[in-house]
Amino acid sequence: MIEILEKKDCCGCEACVQRCPKQCITLKEDEEGFLYPEVNKDVCIACGLCEKVCPVINQGKPIEPLSVFAAINPDEEVRLKSSSGGIFTMLAESVIDRGGVVFGVSFNKEWEVVHKYTETKEGLAEFRGSKYVQSRVGNTFSQAETFLKQGREVLFSGTPCQIAGLKRFLRKDYSNLLTVDFICHGVPSPGVFRQYLKEEKEKVARKGRKNTVSFSSKSTLVPERDMLKPNEVEIEHISFRDKTAGWKKYSFVLVLTKATAAGEKIQFSSRKNLRINPFLRGFLKDLYLRPSCHECPAKLLKSGSDITIADFWGITALMPAADDDKGYSIITLNSTKGEETIGTLSIRKVFFTYEDLKRTNRAIECSPTIPLSRVAFFSSDGKTFHEKIKKLAPIEFKKIIKLELHKLINLIRL
Repeated sequence: MIEILEKKDCCGCEACVQRCPKQCITLKEDEEGFLYPEVNKDVCIACGLCEKVCPVINQGKPIEPLSVFAAINPDEEVRLKSSSGGIFTMLAESVIDRGGVVFGVSFNKEWEVVHKYTETKEGLAEFRGSKYVQSRVGNTFSQAETFLKQGREVLFSGTPCQIAGLKRFLRKDYSNLLTVDFICHGVPSPGVFRQYLKEEKEKVARKGRKNTVSFSSKSTLVPERDMLKPNEVEIEHISFRDKTAGWKKYSFVLVLTKATAAGEKIQFSSRKNLRINPFLRGFLKDLYLRPSCHECPAKLLKSGSDITIADFWGITALMPAADDDKGYSIITLNSTKGEETIGTLSIRKVFFTYEDLKRTNRAIECSPTIPLSRVAFFSSDGKTFHEKIKKLAPIEFKKIIKLELHKLINLIRL
């Protein structure tokens, strides 16, 4: 029976919940906004299946990939809408072309991050782009198992621990399953993200105007009679990795709307660089990652995935001539199935060593350390999200000025 004595021992993959034959395991959100399993002991039959499918208890062995290469999607539009080089879309489209099913991560109607599947290329648009919040797996492991038993080809994408959980959940290898994960820094709290969005909506409510404005600027406060109510403000769009200002200096974009009595929509938009946006600043400071992320059970390709995709942050040093700041992927092929699938794609590959990858993207082997400020973030009762971020993850103006000067110098040289 699953009993979580230390929170670092649960990665939240939900494999135990889905595999329980008596459905006696439920998820409960803790004070940090993460979900953990709880067992109804009156119903539990002590079959032990929940422990057998746990990827923390049953960790894989570190492996070295069969090959490592950099590549991009030749479709510029798809590439720009993707977090890095757009290779995942190419893989997913090839599976759908063969009548398969693709599982990925999307926003639901409440703007929570959830796993779901699509059988159409149009549905892949929801899966593009990083979403820096832990996703709800729900019953997608069970759904994938059903498709696999029907003989359908399935591509399942997720964090390394989620792929490890899926593999344990299935309890057997399927020739028609392709698993794709990514080099993961860690997953932020859904509860913290929910609070951040709530405060952003409240900010718009206080600074609402009867025209289109940017609420990232200092708007004049409106009379109380014209003030919007937070529940009247709706989220229209969220992007964690907008590339308008470039791939390396991506921005968080949030678009909110409010319908007027005349049926018109007032739009409020915010586009902030990763070093300015409060949520991204806290994420980059590791303030609200899941405890298990600091002792990740799936580093060093232990997830058992067929393919791992990541941002090619080493491009400046290893392939500078190809760096157009539009995003580049680096891919590891971890199985012959992964090799065969990539072999069907029309992409130009530039090969590197695994040592090159580890040197330029250390997250493939190293878990983030727990910052001392993490405790302060979650123990600051009565403080708003924005107040805590302002204190614990202040804007580093010197670093921003240095980056802007560097960019200006490069433009002058051109």
